[in-house]
Amino acid sequence: MLRIQPNFLNKHPRVHTVPAHEFAQSSENSLKLLSFNIQVGIETQAYHQYLTKSWQHLLPQMHRNLALRRIAQVMTHFDVVGIQEADGGSFRSGHVNQVEYLARQANFPHWYSQLNRNFGPMAKHSNGALCRRQPDEVKYHSLPGLLPGRGAMVLDFADELAVVVMHLALSRRTQQRQLAFVQTLIETYPQVVLMGDMNTHADYLLGQSPLSELGLQPITKELATFPSWKPKRALDHILVSEGVQVKRLAVLDVAVSDHLPIAMEIALPDALQNA
Repeated sequence: MLRIQPNFLNKHPRVHTVPAHEFAQSSENSLKLLSFNIQVGIETQAYHQYLTKSWQHLLPQMHRNLALRRIAQVMTHFDVVGIQEADGGSFRSGHVNQVEYLARQANFPHWYSQLNRNFGPMAKHSNGALCRRQPDEVKYHSLPGLLPGRGAMVLDFADELAVVVMHLALSRRTQQRQLAFVQTLIETYPQVVLMGDMNTHADYLLGQSPLSELGLQPITKELATFPSWKPKRALDHILVSEGVQVKRLAVLDVAVSDHLPIAMEIALPDALQNA
């Protein structure tokens, strides 16, 4: 099991990526997880492009689906994928639900989309989840905050494992409220996976936030995911409870969005191996 104590977390996130194909091989008793902020399919490779490509947050762009196909190719290697900053099917995406599109391109039989910020026909800001194994239940929650628009999805597998896909706010105060809410959603599950763009570093999440009461295991030195073209900050995480056996964790060398995706392989919980 990969494991290290919280006080060993590196204050300066490590810049290390691996090719996506390293997760291509799978074990029968493993579950491969991926979290990816896809920035609605906008390819960003420099800070100035936040300005020069800002129109793509409002208007359609002919090459957007090419970027989504590149993203989908990466997702084919995984069993559960958490998606942040997808469009739910509006004018800017050519009326394509990007979660559904990625599911079809990557051959996922089960997909779930959570609309968090609805700008009518212009934009539908969403989270998403793709699964090869059907969850027993999927619950959608709006996260508390001064401004609406952040959400969490809880995927329940046999009341044994909860996988939470979330996208947290930017401010520390709001993050505290949101994480306190998330804690109440999952505190009764034997095993937990939390994945998403959390907009903060793991030392805070594990040691100072309400999640610290859950006894989540620190699994590695922090790996930088942002910005994708020169990663300096560890904002995207996959965090797991003590009972989860982690086989590997890596940031993937896939610079399509402004975030790099983060991947983990865990041992499939005993209760799910014969389910």
